[in-house]
Amino acid sequence: MTQGGKKKKRAVNRSIMLAKKIIIKDGGTPQGIGSPSVYHAVIVIFLEFFAWGLLTAPTLVVLHETFPKHTFLMNGLIQGVKGLLSFLSAPLIGALSDVWGRKSFLLLTVFFTCAPIPLMKISPWWYFAVISVSGVFAVTFSVVFAYVADITQEHERSMAYGLVSATFAASLVTSPAIGAYLGRVYGDSLVVVLATAIALLDICFILVAVPESLPEKMRPASWGAPISWEQADPFASLKKVGQDSIVLLICITVFLSYLPEAGQYSSFFLYLRQIMGFSSESVAAFIAVLGILSIIAQTIVLSLLMRSIGNKNTILLGLGFQILQLAWYGFGSEPWMMWAAGAVAAMSSITFPAVSALVSRTADADQQGVVQGMITGIRGLCNGLGPALYGFIFYIFHVELNELPMPESPSGGSGVTQHHLQQNSIIPGPPFLFGACSVLLALLVALFIPEHTNLTVRSSNWKKHCGSHSHPHSPQAPGEAKEPLLQDTNV
Repeated sequence: MTQGGKKKKRAVNRSIMLAKKIIIKDGGTPQGIGSPSVYHAVIVIFLEFFAWGLLTAPTLVVLHETFPKHTFLMNGLIQGVKGLLSFLSAPLIGALSDVWGRKSFLLLTVFFTCAPIPLMKISPWWYFAVISVSGVFAVTFSVVFAYVADITQEHERSMAYGLVSATFAASLVTSPAIGAYLGRVYGDSLVVVLATAIALLDICFILVAVPESLPEKMRPASWGAPISWEQADPFASLKKVGQDSIVLLICITVFLSYLPEAGQYSSFFLYLRQIMGFSSESVAAFIAVLGILSIIAQTIVLSLLMRSIGNKNTILLGLGFQILQLAWYGFGSEPWMMWAAGAVAAMSSITFPAVSALVSRTADADQQGVVQGMITGIRGLCNGLGPALYGFIFYIFHVELNELPMPESPSGGSGVTQHHLQQNSIIPGPPFLFGACSVLLALLVALFIPEHTNLTVRSSNWKKHCGSHSHPHSPQAPGEAKEPLLQDTNV
């Protein structure tokens, strides 16, 4: 009786597992157009960030109108909260997508990331509040890179990641200019409606056209498998940083160089618009030129440098360009200086791809996800700390907008414009100068990173941890599916 009952129970369980696999692979809901490919991921990223790119100029105006006092500080806090929430939630969403599939989480992340868009004209306060809270799900890049990892071989994965990253930059080449033009001619309301429509198009594309990538690697034990705290712990990767001195050096370099970069992304376009006197069209043109140069730098120039001067020297060169760029931003008081520094900023964008390549080449095959996960954790933490730090530095140096007229309005009775005030200041952009000092420290640390080494991060405890939470039929460790992830706040 007992033996027969056990056999019967095993047979029922096998039937349930098979049914679930069939439902996911072929069943109930449409599984998209064609087989999973990198192009599906590319279109999802392009549409999402094209929609947000349209709102670049309107967002800067609404931000200043909503927070006329301490604008930079409030901007830093909003972006900081969003970045910290993304850092805290990314591991959990990644672990859940390993169990429930990528498509559903692509839909979830795109929906919540784009949810604030229509609120811009309905209620600006709710718009910024929802932007902050949306950080919990603002991890589209995390799911997209896991999607790409599911459908690519290891040797072609770097190229696929590069294509997705280049698409992110390409989506911002034209969209800010289009948004600024439409806003000037037809008003910002049309821009918000258009951005909302593109976001809805992205959601419909995921529902209809994107096939699930995970069933090919689905293992029966995944169904009903508990999600442990270790898998969802955002600080888990950071705890392993000190296990290898080389990894420690790389992570310190990433932290010191990406902290100012994250803060710069959160406030720089507002800085150009309100402090340097750029018009909406000039900001859009600046983003377009910077995007095009960054694409060239991360493809052609990066490839040439990696072959000619090596991996480590490419990292050092990128850090050198970043120091020059940030110092130029910090001391620059004329618009032409911002344009010149922007060209240097495009060259500094080679740093992180070079770091990822160094890690990929020097780490063992079974440690790729672990080491890349550490770097991802560092970057995620910077996305929360950087914007808040920049906003606070602007605040303590009294770089405010509340006493100054808007660049496009005529000079008031005071006769003092933002631009002339900045010309009289020794350091127009204090946070950028702080960032240059931080990157200088990163450069000094990077000098001690050897060109060729073997990274031995995974201790016996880590192996035991992976073994206890992986499934017997799993071809890779839990962290493998989440190697290099980008953060969505770098717009």
